[in-house]
Amino acid sequence: MHRSAFASLLALSFAAALWAGTPPELFQKAKAQFRLHSYSDSLATLEELDLKSQSPENASYRTALAPGLAFYRGACLAAMGRGEEARGQFEIYLVFQPSAVLDPALFPAPVLQALDEARRGLTGRHDRPEETGSVAAAYRTFARPNPDGGASMREDWAEGPVRFLLSPEERRSFARLADPVSRSEFIVAFWKGHDPRPETPDNELREEFDKRVAFADAHYAQDEIRGSLTDRGMVFLLLGPPTYIGRKPIATGEDRSDPAGMSRFSRSDVTVAQAGLDSRSSGLVVDRMTGPNNKLPDAAGNWREVWHYRREVLPKGVPYQQVDFDFISRKGYGKNVLQREVATLNTIEAARKALLDRAAWIQATR
Repeated sequence: MHRSAFASLLALSFAAALWAGTPPELFQKAKAQFRLHSYSDSLATLEELDLKSQSPENASYRTALAPGLAFYRGACLAAMGRGEEARGQFEIYLVFQPSAVLDPALFPAPVLQALDEARRGLTGRHDRPEETGSVAAAYRTFARPNPDGGASMREDWAEGPVRFLLSPEERRSFARLADPVSRSEFIVAFWKGHDPRPETPDNELREEFDKRVAFADAHYAQDEIRGSLTDRGMVFLLLGPPTYIGRKPIATGEDRSDPAGMSRFSRSDVTVAQAGLDSRSSGLVVDRMTGPNNKLPDAAGNWREVWHYRREVLPKGVPYQQVDFDFISRKGYGKNVLQREVATLNTIEAARKALLDRAAWIQATR
């Protein structure tokens, strides 16, 4: 046996002894197997990881591992010559990391090629503008959820994701119902009343809404909060995938009230500068050095994520060419908090009405 092959086997045996099988450990194991070119074994470990992450006790890992799971699945498939399957996984990965760049020294050429083709495929779709974003691509390939087996009939149904569709009066009416039978009848009547095509056996609106809920839960969970109950989840449920998403640290001067900001200049810097200036310019320079614009926000905890919806995907009746939903993450403020401006609030209400209006829903889905 070649020395390199023996070393690889020894490394794998040692890794197997160390990793007990928690989601983070399984992920590290899959990465190690990939680095050793054991692509089939890595793919099997990723499948085990995916299965384990679905259990309730591992819910906190699910969202954090989703990008890496999609990436290494794609990388393994590409390295095994399964390019088409790899591109599908990389499209999902690009939802999370749209600007990802790989080091050619660390990944085989087929992996680099598959990722590049996935990116070109996403940005090259011009026939339907709403599908040019990687979120839309991931949503298209997202499997529809299985029926919930009656979970939606629970007493807290109106406090779940459907609350974004209910009117205040409907929520009050549901809260007054005291028994499971009455609540079940209310829910059946609600969905039946908003079935866009009552002549068909399926309720297309409910199926689409349930799919959006499942997608939001899988991608936008925050700590212990379901993804569909977050601000980003609410926007996704009502408007669907955005045209494209941008995410960046909050730049200097954009968040002047940030208490976690770090000053560009120390007290001694200001003293030295003041000592070397004449009285005519001293005040201006010191103001510039000590004012709010010299603060450097903590990039690890201060982010702006913007969801851009262009005219083509906005509800009918919205008088804007584009609506941007601004989500701010800042220490002491919250994670991905929607900035509730007039345009965004008007668009959210218009989207809710459009979803519940049969004619508008059918027209939007043609």
